Amino acid sequence: MIKNMPIAAVIGLFFTALYFLMAIFAPLIAPYGMAEVVGGVWEPPSPEHLIGTDNIGRDLLTRMIYGGRTTIFIATAATILSFTTGSVLGFLAAVVGGWVDQAMSRFVDLLMSIPSLIFALVVLSVTPVTIPVLIVVMGLLDSTRVYRLARAVAVDINVMDYVEAAKLRGEGRAWIIFREILPNALSPLVAEMGLRFIFMVLFVSTLSFLGLGVQPPAADWGGIVKENKDGIVYGIGAALWPAVAIATLAISVNLVADWVLNRTTSLKGGRG
Repeated sequence: MIKNMPIAAVIGLFFTALYFLMAIFAPLIAPYGMAEVVGGVWEPPSPEHLIGTDNIGRDLLTRMIYGGRTTIFIATAATILSFTTGSVLGFLAAVVGGWVDQAMSRFVDLLMSIPSLIFALVVLSVTPVTIPVLIVVMGLLDSTRVYRLARAVAVDINVMDYVEAAKLRGEGRAWIIFREILPNALSPLVAEMGLRFIFMVLFVSTLSFLGLGVQPPAADWGGIVKENKDGIVYGIGAALWPAVAIATLAISVNLVADWVLNRTTSLKGGRG
């Protein structure tokens, strides 16, 4: 498969895999402890600190590695939650139809009418800001977008001949959803998953920058930008490193997602 991939997709896959591997093995490759003060404030790059130190003298590379681990973990968990919730409910609405479909769809429309960032800020301002809470809030808010996609795809698949045949055989709704619709809706959902993952990375980084995301001394890329933003005034680029990391990860995942989208030209005609 890799041999047939365009060079852009290969580059995207390489950097995406690199970021995930760094996140998984962060304790093994980080040169210092995550919150360990090892130098002066905003020291320039040196052999001891390859990209310098941060606003209180912690090794910036170490903070970046651990910050990437936190950011990617939260984004991945929230994406999985949003796709699990949104897909199952979207498929269920399409299969059941009638007033159930209308009630669920109008409720989702109501939630989508409120900007996600404002909704999250309101919720997080009255709840403890912990990583599990962040994952649940982000995942459930984003599941509304996944619901709309899953329902739209499932409505088209639900009228296919092989689905009608399964209904005539007396198969239950669970069978229809997980054995007939899900396999044929998987390709567009997987393609969309890459885009939603990047949205989650940007979402958690924005929340941390605003002070309602990952709390110090834990590190994430948005929080590192916030901690070091004052250095930009003095020509210190510590805040730019996490911004570059976010942009690189976003571009890499989008390159892979675009390749998946190009391979997904239409829905499958059956389970094969």
